[in-house]
Amino acid sequence: MTRGARLAVDIGGTFTDLAVEWAGPGGTARQTAKVLTTPHAPEQGVLEGIRVLLAKAGLAPGDIALFVHGTTLATNAVIERKGARTALLTTEGFRDVLALGNESRYDQYDLDIELPQPLVPRRWRVPVPERLDNTGKVLLPLDEAALRERVAFLRAEGIESLAIGFLHAFRNPAHEQRAAAILRELWPELPVSLSSEVSPEMREWERFSTTVANAYVQPLMASYLHRLRDGVQAAGFACPLFLMLSGGGLTTLETAARFPIRLVESGPAGGAIFSAHVARQRGFANVLSFDMGGTTAKICLIDDFRPQNSRTFEVARVGRFKKGSGLPLRIPVIEMVEIGAGGGSIAQVDSLGRIQVGPESAGADPGPACYGRGGTRPAVTDSNLALGRYDPKLFAGGNLPLFPERARAALAEHVGGRLGLDAPMAALGVVEMVDENMANAARVHAIESGTGYEGRVMIAFGGGGPVHGYRVAEKVGIDRVLVPSGAGVGSAIGFLRAPVGYEVVRSLYQRFASFDVAAVNALLDDMVAEAEQVVAAGAFGAATVQTRIAYMRYVGQGHEIAVRLPARTLTAADVAAIRAEYDAEYSRFFDRPVPGSDVEVMSFAVTVATEVAAAEPVAEPEAAPAPAPARTQAVRDTATGEVSDWAVYDRAAMAPGATLRGPAIVAEAETSTLVGPGWRCRVDGLGYLELVKEAA
Repeated sequence: MTRGARLAVDIGGTFTDLAVEWAGPGGTARQTAKVLTTPHAPEQGVLEGIRVLLAKAGLAPGDIALFVHGTTLATNAVIERKGARTALLTTEGFRDVLALGNESRYDQYDLDIELPQPLVPRRWRVPVPERLDNTGKVLLPLDEAALRERVAFLRAEGIESLAIGFLHAFRNPAHEQRAAAILRELWPELPVSLSSEVSPEMREWERFSTTVANAYVQPLMASYLHRLRDGVQAAGFACPLFLMLSGGGLTTLETAARFPIRLVESGPAGGAIFSAHVARQRGFANVLSFDMGGTTAKICLIDDFRPQNSRTFEVARVGRFKKGSGLPLRIPVIEMVEIGAGGGSIAQVDSLGRIQVGPESAGADPGPACYGRGGTRPAVTDSNLALGRYDPKLFAGGNLPLFPERARAALAEHVGGRLGLDAPMAALGVVEMVDENMANAARVHAIESGTGYEGRVMIAFGGGGPVHGYRVAEKVGIDRVLVPSGAGVGSAIGFLRAPVGYEVVRSLYQRFASFDVAAVNALLDDMVAEAEQVVAAGAFGAATVQTRIAYMRYVGQGHEIAVRLPARTLTAADVAAIRAEYDAEYSRFFDRPVPGSDVEVMSFAVTVATEVAAAEPVAEPEAAPAPAPARTQAVRDTATGEVSDWAVYDRAAMAPGATLRGPAIVAEAETSTLVGPGWRCRVDGLGYLELVKEAA
């Protein structure tokens, strides 16, 4: 009964979350675990977590049929500048594209503006004579003799990874491919990333930046993935290993090692998939996904049961929350806002006497002060503990005892002492600040997406999401919060809900006034074939679905809008319908179309993925009283500052239909759900906690 078990592991900055599911006598069974991440060697934490999890579940390595993994290693390597010594081989005259960017300023009036530094210093941005025009026609052949000289220079510089980005290579990759062939001949052990493979789209800055980032993290990620593969094989696992992609699909280890930049948001993507699955189960079409972990909080809008997607992403922003202040990546990602507001986010008082929380995090080592592992600076977890929200003996299922006196001492020294507050009031200020930061990020994200929160349901998960969920919901105007089963490890469970999928993006400039249907069909067919080849390695014969999208704009505009295309061969009759669809989509964003203006297509995207199973309806139980509380805790309410006894309930003891009123805490192994004053909590037919704001 257990040999079809599926295992998922999500490495976060503080905790590594694990989940395993298998077919039991009464249906699908699940076991979860949460262990501290081991930053120096992440695979050690993974292997230890797997050992703990399988022991809890009573499973053996041979019972596991599928292993899905997500990690923040690629993101952290870029943020912390701990990647490989990387060089860029580029067209002569274009070595400074990475530094020039698009010449925009994310803050128009800052005379001392700090711009993100390229991952490759100018000395290692090496030009080579060659040139293609914008149609891919060769204007200047690749100078192979000069290329060989450049290789000798890069060897002498101790380069560990190489990106190749030539002008207009997205239209004709021949020069990049020839350069790579010469590199393999002269330097076979050097990892090489081609822009025509990593990001075959127009816009040189984004294409070069994405390719360089891929090369920068490739040695690190390939080494880690291979060590992990060897470790699980040595432990007796014979199942395939899949990686979670930033766009919400799964791919093979080999593809992930080749394009590791597509993993930068793999953990958060799992959380969005988890929320979308829960939304389908409950029939909530419009949702705010709120995932708060140990290091960051992630906010994602889900409309019509699907997370919002994007083709652009910024990493390592130097201006907090400021678009344009990071390194641009052109990869498929689930659109979300990520802020440094996790349990490990450090609180301090700035020069103006304001409490600041994050983005710096205490992480797993040394962790918040209350962990007793050497940390001395107060974090959000210290503040929650000082407010009475956690039982110090039962945190993380009792596997990580907390030390309240260390939390209070850190808060008193670093926050309270600066503001004339005692430790509990300093803790209240920290928690209110982090809640407001998350709420403000959610407000801005809704405005930028042209939507609002009226009628939406918040799905809260992660170790901190259910703790802070009701208060953030109050701040943004949401009156219903859902906390699913296994919320503390929601991203890991989301990995088990993700389809095996892959997205291919190509640029082919078209105007509707002269739309070349044959050329577009040929391109799309080629893209479908490439995506299907990747997906076939992990689909195991499962049915797949295609999604085709064109990125379009009115002629002369600077940004595109995504329009879905029919998943079949296009005909001349489709052109007018696609144009009408663009006008309608443009009107949704900007209220009205632009009459008399032609439309241009900049690029196309094709996704092939296995089908997502439909959610089965579950009967709703009748309301019933909750069991007697296990105990009470003195908790300080962050809205009023008042201290009162909150009833603490064991979630495992609450049957479907059980109903209680706040203030209360529903505790479980990986998290706790706070039911604030004025809120009602009910257990639905799936065992999920549904919090509803009662009318005043």
